[in-house]
Amino acid sequence: MTEQEAMREVRQMSKARKRLYIAYGSNLNLEQMARRCPTAKEVGTAVLKDYRLLFRGGNGSAVATVEPSCGDSVPVLVWELQPLDEDSLDRYEGWPHLYRKESMHIRLNGKTVSAMIYIMNEGYQEGAPSVDYFYTILTGYNSAGFDTDALSKAVLKSMGKGRDQYGR
Repeated sequence: MTEQEAMREVRQMSKARKRLYIAYGSNLNLEQMARRCPTAKEVGTAVLKDYRLLFRGGNGSAVATVEPSCGDSVPVLVWELQPLDEDSLDRYEGWPHLYRKESMHIRLNGKTVSAMIYIMNEGYQEGAPSVDYFYTILTGYNSAGFDTDALSKAVLKSMGKGRDQYGR
């Protein structure tokens, strides 16, 4: 099977039904999601345990991703996506070149559920986000009622002003 055929098959499977999506970056922003994914529904909030938020890409244009990190956590907003919403997010997230899709189990409203998450592919260095991108995410954190600690740590680290216990 060629890469194109595999991508087509993944798209067909994703179009088969709606599914849950985990947002941790700019897609926390309700206005942005309303424009980009008009039929998406906000389902609730959750926490990615043992993950950290970080920014990768060129300084001044880096974008958010998450990676495993023992003891850290990232607040997330969970959306229910229709197939056309997911297609829109695929384009926005640069899937499959910039981000890949993974399935993850999270606790949502007292139940363990499986949801899709975009994780940045390897090969991108940490860097600082633009001011506009940062404020888009901050607006999402504030509207969801999230503590901004994970976001603050990620931004400070991206600017070379923060290190974790491993010197990262």
